[in-house]
Amino acid sequence: MAILSLPQPPFTSPCFPISSSWHLSSVVVTTAHRIRFLPVAAATTTHHQQQSIPIDKSSLIVAETASEDQLWAAACLRVRSFYDFQTSSYGIHDHRRYLAEREFEALKERISRKREGFKRVSCINASLPLSQLSSSADDLCAACKFTENGEDRVVVGTLDLNQCLWLPEEIAGTKPEGIEADFGRAYLSNVCVARELHRNGLGYEIVTKSKRVAEKWGITDLYVHVAVNNEPAKNLYMKSGFIRENDEPAWQARFLDRPRRILLWIGLPSTNEL
Repeated sequence: MAILSLPQPPFTSPCFPISSSWHLSSVVVTTAHRIRFLPVAAATTTHHQQQSIPIDKSSLIVAETASEDQLWAAACLRVRSFYDFQTSSYGIHDHRRYLAEREFEALKERISRKREGFKRVSCINASLPLSQLSSSADDLCAACKFTENGEDRVVVGTLDLNQCLWLPEEIAGTKPEGIEADFGRAYLSNVCVARELHRNGLGYEIVTKSKRVAEKWGITDLYVHVAVNNEPAKNLYMKSGFIRENDEPAWQARFLDRPRRILLWIGLPSTNEL
């Protein structure tokens, strides 16, 4: 998803995800500059200092989805995670919905293979039953609820797996080389976990699932971008087996008005499921 220029929104700052996914280690940055919608390469989980709600993982589902109901819930979680809103600001509800609609339409476009440069995209969500969260996370339940097979559930973590040579406005990976890069390279993006549920291992769960899906696609080299000062995100990816491959030039980060990124890589065994 390319960066989209938006009018000055009624909130203070965008949040930068944990790494290539803005998940566990996102950094909130206040800026007076023009706000741009996050690129597909950006995955983040806003890092808020609040007590985490314990969960029962026996009812956790981590899976790919193309359901519009669930994609909408994922888009709402991303907006909720990537931005800090001033709740007292005028029109904040409408602006939040506007951002969610932009992400929802862009996500559907990528999954349906209509976005140039993306060979294949999958949205991977983690969800829990609404009944497990309704008494302790009202705002999350209201924003990210969906219904599947007659059961009300809540998207609590999400990311995109992108089979492509590079992501817009991000440094590109170098593996594999030559023609194999067209089929064997992929990136994680838009990684986030509901802030109320941090430290429950949900980030690790969705990253692990994305690696399994990538292997089935025949991906041999998986990448993720992480803000250099996002220690929680870096720790998550290192725990998942990623290692550092490259650093974003300082001039590029200044030009894009964001924290400098590092590029992490992991090699995967290929099963070549076409």
